[in-house]
Amino acid sequence: MAAALIGGLIARGVAADRFAVADPAEAARAQLAQRFGVATHADGRDAVRDADVVVLAVKPQVMRVVAQGLGDAVRDALVVTIAAGIRLADLARWLGGHARLVRVMPNTPALVQAGISGAYAAPDVGAADRETVDAILGATGPVVWVDAEARIDAVTAVSGSGPAYVFYLLEAMQAAGVAQGLTPDAARCLSIETVRGAARLAAAAEDPFDVLRARVTSKGGTTEAAIATLDARGVKAALVDAIEAAAARAAELGDALGRG
Repeated sequence: MAAALIGGLIARGVAADRFAVADPAEAARAQLAQRFGVATHADGRDAVRDADVVVLAVKPQVMRVVAQGLGDAVRDALVVTIAAGIRLADLARWLGGHARLVRVMPNTPALVQAGISGAYAAPDVGAADRETVDAILGATGPVVWVDAEARIDAVTAVSGSGPAYVFYLLEAMQAAGVAQGLTPDAARCLSIETVRGAARLAAAAEDPFDVLRARVTSKGGTTEAAIATLDARGVKAALVDAIEAAAARAAELGDALGRG
C-alpha cells in the first residue's frame, strides 16, 4: 500500500526527494529506491525525523513495536495509520501521547490508482490536515470520511475486504463459463469486462442498485432465472453476513492488538 501511495503521488508530480521510506528488509528498500528514486532507511526514526507527515503502512501485528520505536521522533507531524483494527487511542499511547492522528483504510485497487479509502480524524486534526490526507490518499482514488472511529471497521469490511468478494464472484463466473463450454480466457475476459462495465454503469447512474438490477431482469427471461436461483440459495443474505463477520473481526483485532 505504501508503494501504491508513493507511485500515485509521484505520478501526480510530487518529487521523489519529498519521500523518506523505512523498511527493515534490505531487498524491499533496494526495490523501492530503484523503482521510485526515493530515500530509504533501515531505521524508522531516521525516516520520520523532520517529516511533516508520517504514514504508518505496516501490518497490524507489528504496529505497537513500530510506533513505540518511533517515540518522540515523529515530533508534531501528522501521523496517518493504515492498519486494520488499530485504534487511535492505542496508537497515541504507543507514540507517547501524540494527538495529530488519522486512521485510514484503503484497498488493493490502489495499486492501479483505482482504490477507495475510508478515513477518520482524531479531534485534534484540523481542516488543513484533512486536506493533506485527501491529497495523499487521493493519489490512488476517492476518500470517504466517517464521523466515528468505529465506522472504520465497517469500511474495512465493505471496501477494505471488498475486492476479495469481487474476485470470488469472478472466480465463480469464470468457472461457470468454462462449464458451459467457453475457453478459460474467454470466460475470464467476459467476467472481468462485465464487472467493470456494471460498476461504471452503476457509478454513472443515479438510480439505486435494485432499480438497475430490475432493468436487466426481464420477466420470464434468463436473468430472472439466475436471480431466482441466487435468492433461493440466500446469496444476498450470506454476503451481508460475511461483511458483518469482517467488521466484527476488525473490532476483535482492535481489542486484541490494543493490549499492552
